[in-house]
This record gives sequence, C-alpha cells and structure tokens, in this order.
Amino acid sequence: MKIQNYAAVSCCLALTLFFFSAKSQTKAVLFDGTLVAGYVDGGAFLNCAGPGIKFSKKPYSVLLGLLPTLRIKEDKVASGAPKNKLLTPSLGFGLTAAFRHVALQLPLYYNPKTAVKNGEWNVGVGLGYKF
Repeated sequence: MKIQNYAAVSCCLALTLFFFSAKSQTKAVLFDGTLVAGYVDGGAFLNCAGPGIKFSKKPYSVLLGLLPTLRIKEDKVASGAPKNKLLTPSLGFGLTAAFRHVALQLPLYYNPKTAVKNGEWNVGVGLGYKF
C-alpha cells in the first residue's frame, strides 16, 4: 500500500468514530476528546489526544500532552529480511490546537536505533476533529 492509501484508511477510521459519537437527546457525549489523522516519517498516523496540560478559552483550546497512536507504515527492508507489521502502536507527544471542532496537531515521535540507523525524533503534522 502507498502512503496515500494509509492516509485514506486513517481518515475513514476517524470519520467512523465521528459518526458513532453523536450526541443524544440528553446532551450526553459518547466520546470526548480529539481524534487526529496525519503524516510522519514516511507513514500515516491515527491518534487521540491523551493526558496533558490544556489551556482553553472558548472557542480555542491548546493541549500539550501525550498522544497514544496507531502508526501506519510499511517497512522498506531487503527481501527475506524480517520487518515490522503495517500497524504499530506508539506513544508520542506534541501540541494540539483546536478552534471549535477543527484540530491541528504537531506531534513528535521517536524511532529507536537499529543495526543500520541511529535513533531519531520525527516531527509530523495532523488534522482532526475535536469532539
């Protein structure tokens, strides 16, 4: 699959969660938080804003915190060599800014060192929905 396909799958998952989070007649919310899909390090990600420090003044909010994530990336390795799965859980941190229901995110993820590469931090960008 190509990166565009990963982003499309992430967006479809985000939209599915959006439709299942509809408010009931009593104004109770089934899901509260922020769901973001984006791009980092040659792959896509789908995350929810986790615990952090939040500053808000309606209709704006800014969150600096942890980001539990599903990363979607195909490993590029020599044929026959072991490789990671397409979907891998990860934890990042970063800044999430929201205006009403639109969220923009700048996450940071760490890729640990391997036998051929040093460990490095990667910055991504994402767009999402604040419930």
